[in-house]
Amino acid sequence: MLRFAAIIGALFVLNFVAQRFFFRLDLTEEKRYTMSPATKKLLTDLNQPVTVTVYLTGEFPPAFRRLEQAVRETLTEMQVYGGGNLNYVFIDPSAAGTEAGRNQFYQTLLKKGLKPTNLGANENGKRIEKLIFPWVVVQAGGQTRNVLLLRGSQVAAPEERLNQSVEGLEYELASTIRQVAPPGGAKRRLGVITGHDELTNVQMADILTAWSQNYDVFRVDLNQVKDLRGNLDAVVIAKPQKPYSEVEKFRLDQFITHGGRAMFFVDALRVDLDSVSRNGAALATPYNLNLDDLLFRYGVRLNQNLLLDLNCGQIPLVTGMTGNKPKIEPLPWQLYPLINRFSANPITRNLDAVYLKFVGNIDTVKAAGVRKTQLMSTSRYTRVLPAPVPINFNDARLEPNPKLYKDSYQSVGYLLEGQFRSLFANRAEPGTTTYQPDQNPNAQPSKILVISDGDFLRNDVDAKSQRPMRLGYDRLSSTEFANRELILNATDYLLDETGLIAVRGKQITLRPLDKVQLAEKRQAWQALNLGAPLLLLALFGAVRAWSRKRRYARF
Repeated sequence: MLRFAAIIGALFVLNFVAQRFFFRLDLTEEKRYTMSPATKKLLTDLNQPVTVTVYLTGEFPPAFRRLEQAVRETLTEMQVYGGGNLNYVFIDPSAAGTEAGRNQFYQTLLKKGLKPTNLGANENGKRIEKLIFPWVVVQAGGQTRNVLLLRGSQVAAPEERLNQSVEGLEYELASTIRQVAPPGGAKRRLGVITGHDELTNVQMADILTAWSQNYDVFRVDLNQVKDLRGNLDAVVIAKPQKPYSEVEKFRLDQFITHGGRAMFFVDALRVDLDSVSRNGAALATPYNLNLDDLLFRYGVRLNQNLLLDLNCGQIPLVTGMTGNKPKIEPLPWQLYPLINRFSANPITRNLDAVYLKFVGNIDTVKAAGVRKTQLMSTSRYTRVLPAPVPINFNDARLEPNPKLYKDSYQSVGYLLEGQFRSLFANRAEPGTTTYQPDQNPNAQPSKILVISDGDFLRNDVDAKSQRPMRLGYDRLSSTEFANRELILNATDYLLDETGLIAVRGKQITLRPLDKVQLAEKRQAWQALNLGAPLLLLALFGAVRAWSRKRRYARF
């Protein structure tokens, strides 16, 4: 009796301690069940209720059940830190008892912008396909955001893409929660430089709208703002076509060298498509933007050339006549590279392909104290054409010669981090006699994104409605590329001081079973899994019966 009472008392004490002292142990090698400090802080600081509705549930093949289970485990872990302010529910879109009911619910989801995915997987040597809605809807304070759970590169194998989706769950959910329930404090301020024939508000409408959800966005004229440092946290240079004055360049330089972030989307060559359409051909000639020396000082050089890539997009061309109407077909256009070679940096990790137009390559040069990360590069089959480059739409009709495409893996995007030395060090401020020191004591480390394509953040505009389309959407292929996602990731990387973007670097190692061995020894493993527990139970019973018989046989 005393022994029983001691056990009960120990259980009460253990329960009391467990209620007051929370801890978890993650014994996995890659710490897959451990929330990052940035995510924990975001969730513990929630100041309003957040509801997460998950539509990825139902009767799935094992590969999809793994993703569903990962979503459930991630939300359960998040709820530990979010407490009563975070609630989630799983809804099966196919749960309706009748086909009409299911179709009606599907239409409801489609109206919300939740598109289904028909993704296949190989199970036991058979191809299995399932219509799923891999979406989460996050709601808080009257705001709603849709989160696509099935991420990763489309060129990856289905199992690898599912693994990439699992890796990105924490970031996708946490960043969306931050959007609908932003933490207290002033928003970071983002300035889009104007005054040099940059992209217009309509041409950048989609990315400006996306930026405005998390940041305060402004148009900024460097001739009117003498000091950017007290007004902005980052600036965007979006396809300038007129040169910067020395005064403008000085103000931009002072902003960057004193800790301001910057994103450069700059073309080295001018391509006038209107001239090509009117005259049948035109030359791509170098811009004179007066930015080359600035970027060179920071560690990169935009070369005056154009890249042709066999992995490319398309342009519509007239290929014949159907009756009295021209026949228009999409043809490959090597001057529109599709990029799917990325670094493991959080900006580009597990990213789908991006779409570039008339892009040149980037070289790095020595810059003390600056770390350079190549973010993306062209494919193995690339060709470099130095300026001036003839542009002719009829080139798309020609069959390319693969032997000419030997300039593999050309860099088109870089991330620069560190303490940047001013271009105007040991020089006078333009227009004055004020001397700039070699090392400014107020200088601060900064980060710069450089992409050698000014059109990278340009969205198409619907010709009929004049409404902007989503950035990265290609009408010819009806495909949405990841330009938008890359820019938003880069903006977070440059401006998010909480470190939440670092969660995108999380890696979960695939440990697949040997399918050949599994098929050959399937029955043996099934017999072992079924028989071993029964055998152990019988052995335990026999040992216990023998022990009791031996113990009580003496009485």
